[in-house]
Amino acid sequence: MEKRIAILPGDGVGKEVSRGAVTILQAVAELFNHKFHFTYGEIGGAAIDEFGTPLPEHTLNLCKANDAVLLGAVGGPKWDRMPGHVRPEKGLLKIRKELGLYANVRPVQYYSSISGISPLRKEVVEGVDMVVVRELTGGLYFGKPSERSVQKGEASVVDTLFYQKNEIERVIRYAFELAAMRKGKVTSVDKANVLESSRMWRETAEEVARDYPHVQLDHMLVDNAAMQLIKNPRQFDVLVTENMFGDILSDEASVLTGSLGMLPSASVSVAGPYLYEPIHGSAPDIAGMNAANPIAMILSAAMMLRLSFGLEDEAEAIENAVEQVLDAGSRTRDIALFGTPFLTTEGMVEEIKAALLDNEAILNIMSAYA
Repeated sequence: MEKRIAILPGDGVGKEVSRGAVTILQAVAELFNHKFHFTYGEIGGAAIDEFGTPLPEHTLNLCKANDAVLLGAVGGPKWDRMPGHVRPEKGLLKIRKELGLYANVRPVQYYSSISGISPLRKEVVEGVDMVVVRELTGGLYFGKPSERSVQKGEASVVDTLFYQKNEIERVIRYAFELAAMRKGKVTSVDKANVLESSRMWRETAEEVARDYPHVQLDHMLVDNAAMQLIKNPRQFDVLVTENMFGDILSDEASVLTGSLGMLPSASVSVAGPYLYEPIHGSAPDIAGMNAANPIAMILSAAMMLRLSFGLEDEAEAIENAVEQVLDAGSRTRDIALFGTPFLTTEGMVEEIKAALLDNEAILNIMSAYA
């Protein structure tokens, strides 16, 4: 297989974890006789510094010309005082809109080998295996007007929450399709007791559910969902919600594993390339120190192989290598217990690469290819 992959390292540790993902993808290409062509573009603060905009047109065109996009991270204190329309995060919002990336998919998986770093007791988090599906191109983050003004002599501000029904329907339908391939349960999160948009969301979820009689649908108010994620996270299979609620809840869910550095994500579109990125930010406090955890980015690359290219064996090979390394006790600083040794970013990448190349299961797969 021959595929073209756009790499957008972005800011901070995005550059370091992106290098790690490319290293692992190159090893996969060598093992399974694929050709991956990598092309690089700028986004976020790095793009502002060089081109004066968080998403240059040539970066957008580059993404559209490739089969998938891997993105590191954007933002940092250097750009915090920039005007709103040129902040690094605007590049992230724009690329989602321009590529039609309507749903963000964030799997949350329990790893027994690192259960000790979770802030929750083992009996609470053990066995957690869920996916958060977040609507990505509507809601408060894109509604107009969104502006400051002066009303009756007082500084005022308005943000608009806007959805069309088809935007709600397609992300909920995606969640049902996903649940049908998993444990068969969708939890739809809203604030229907207060918001009209949430009442439409709930009505639409009920309508979509009729097409999936074998999938259970539960409704949950967002404040209760935030509590249940901590109190009883094992109850969830696929959790689907609107843009802002999903942004908050998916970050909360990441704490179940003990570190933002462990969770990958995929942003899917109706047509065109999907975008894959770790859920962590640019971590400017450790940028350039070779200290970031590359696992979320590497697992994002595994999601790319599975969802964009249909390479299930290759995706599993990466995931198995990550689990093997964790089981062997390898840790980066964020997932190491206090006082125990840890690896650098590059050290963890090399450990995962070695496990990938030495994995007996992979050798069996390769013998089947021969």
